[in-house]
Amino acid sequence: MSALGTSSQELSRDPAKDDEGATPDETIVNEAKRRFGRCSAYETETRTLFIEDIKFDAADSDNMYQWDQLTQDARGFGTENERPCLTTNKVRQHNLQIINDAKQNKPSVKIKPVGDGATYDSALVYSAVCEHIEYISNAQQAYDTATGFQVRGGIGWVRVVTDYANDDSFDQEIFIRRVKDPLTIYMDPDIREQDGSDAKFAFVFDDMSRETFNEAHPKYKDKATRSPLGVTDDWVGQDKVRIAEYYRVVEESDKLVAWLDPQTGQRTIKRKSELDKELYKNVIDYDDTKVREIMDRKVEWYLIVGDEIAERSVWPGKYIPLVRIIGEETIIEGKLDRKGHTRAMKDPQRIYNYWNSGSVEQVALQTKIPYLATMSAIEGLENYWETANSINHMVLPWNQFDDQGQRQEKPERIQAPSMASAYIEGLKISSEQIKEVSGQYQAELGMEGNEKSGVAIQQRQRQGDNATYHYIDNLAVGIKFIGKILIDLIPKIYDTPRVIKIIGDEGENEVTIDPNHTEAYSEEKIGDEQVRSIFNPNVGKYDVEAEIGPDNGTQRQESFKALTQIFGNDKDLMKVAGDVFFRTADFKGAEIISKRLKNLVPPEALGEGPSPGEQQAQQKIQELSKELQSMQDLLRKQSEALTTEKSRVLVHQEQKDIDSYKAITERLKILLPLVTSPADQARMAHDMMMAEHNSELGMTEAAHSSVLGILQAQAMPQPDAGQDGDSQPQQAVA
Repeated sequence: MSALGTSSQELSRDPAKDDEGATPDETIVNEAKRRFGRCSAYETETRTLFIEDIKFDAADSDNMYQWDQLTQDARGFGTENERPCLTTNKVRQHNLQIINDAKQNKPSVKIKPVGDGATYDSALVYSAVCEHIEYISNAQQAYDTATGFQVRGGIGWVRVVTDYANDDSFDQEIFIRRVKDPLTIYMDPDIREQDGSDAKFAFVFDDMSRETFNEAHPKYKDKATRSPLGVTDDWVGQDKVRIAEYYRVVEESDKLVAWLDPQTGQRTIKRKSELDKELYKNVIDYDDTKVREIMDRKVEWYLIVGDEIAERSVWPGKYIPLVRIIGEETIIEGKLDRKGHTRAMKDPQRIYNYWNSGSVEQVALQTKIPYLATMSAIEGLENYWETANSINHMVLPWNQFDDQGQRQEKPERIQAPSMASAYIEGLKISSEQIKEVSGQYQAELGMEGNEKSGVAIQQRQRQGDNATYHYIDNLAVGIKFIGKILIDLIPKIYDTPRVIKIIGDEGENEVTIDPNHTEAYSEEKIGDEQVRSIFNPNVGKYDVEAEIGPDNGTQRQESFKALTQIFGNDKDLMKVAGDVFFRTADFKGAEIISKRLKNLVPPEALGEGPSPGEQQAQQKIQELSKELQSMQDLLRKQSEALTTEKSRVLVHQEQKDIDSYKAITERLKILLPLVTSPADQARMAHDMMMAEHNSELGMTEAAHSSVLGILQAQAMPQPDAGQDGDSQPQQAVA
């Protein structure tokens, strides 16, 4: 880690003289030198303090980073007369509280729909695509590294790059990369947005082995003997080569045209550069056409070796893909003041180290003699007293009388060395000062404090979280900008159909990204059970928000724990949501159980059955169907009864007809012989039949017609005159 510098001559360069007679490449390199000079002058002091803060956080008893050289010299450190210079690093633990809390609550990109065809489902898929990019990039390491530098030194960086998906494809993929040394990046000092989204230029310096550089850029191996852009740094060795990546934003003017399409009647908005010349001439004359000037951003990228451009390309996005993760940043009287959590704790930590070292020194310099006695008191008993500190003697004898018989004072134990109260109070005060300036107290650090109730402990923890929440919030600002970069890049990089795997609430699924699809998101059935998801990132407008919370593994564990309690209280819930319960489990075979249980879940619970209104209508239809069936059964029974009654009446009527027919026949047998004329016989028979028909006895019309037909046949002339005429009517009637 090093603070890159530049000479004062770079700041006084005249752009007109530098670019006079220069080639286009030389003009770009000269521009890069001038811009780098501005960045270096703006951040030099801040970068020096950044290094000191990082060292202070990493201090231990070996590197002595919390003791400056002047203090070490004053205490004779490294000499025969050195005084203790102890390091008890409390700052690191306070910083780790914030860093590890951020690791437990992983930040991630979340997409939400805004309009123009974007839907809730398409936004979910878009978020899943961003999670896919984070997963293949191992982005959490990049976020953790940036957070560490943010808290310790005041700034961390994350960068977004593109590369081929694999060695067998021309498809590009997006990756989120970590920056292991924040001091290798310089950005436009005139930015106004905290995330740096409005930056016009930026630099990324990198050190690579000379052998690797010569293989990648053999044409420039002789140019790599000097640092690019005039950057000076003593620690770049002979085996290293320093190169510079230079991003510059070029703004190109364009016009935004809005007109009312006469064919569709809808308003169309497009850039002039996207319109055909003839079409532009036509629509510009419309009365309701609106035109305004706009500036399109194009990001150019250059790899500079020495004073020459080795590589160049155009970045597909409109943002410089470098993301700042800021701790605290303030402009004071035109000067940049940037710091992290370490800065405020440095002096209390130095005081604590001083009191700790002084107390050890004070105690160490006190006497180690345990007893005070006269020579005559222990004369002849030296073996006991010389081994008193190493052997547990039963008694320590002494000479109570001297040679003259005078009583002697017994040996007295000297009070054990004790630390001065000033040191004890000094240690307590400095330790409390560290907590006060950091806003982190015992409860926040996991230590037992004066709080007794759970509510009091939570309030103290919340107080500590509030004191350091701006670091988590600034991390969210950076993650949100990463989301903006991804939204800008995904439609341009994923420009060919491809299939990717995403992880959603339903588990792992495959999504087809099709830039030619007409909708933002749709599903197509393949076979009876499989569903194909199609997503087009070119359709719709989206916005970004950063979500900070537990990672997927932690969320699954918490969900499984909560669902275990819920399902334990409601056994019937397993019938309709058992698949959800086992999907959150991590043990082997849980996914298989989840799939099997899902097949047993009623369609209504899955949202695949009818809606509540449709269910009510179906229930009403079933009730009406039952009533209709009952009425049909009743009608059928009544019809059967009526048919039975009709049959009985018909049989009765037929019997009456037969009886009437027999009565008429018997009468005719008697009366017909009395009448000689056939016509009179027929008339008599007819009159008798009509009289019978009109009587209460009554014959059926069919029977009457039948008998009448027989009588009319009998009244017709007979072809055989020789046959006995009297017998004809009798035979016919019979």
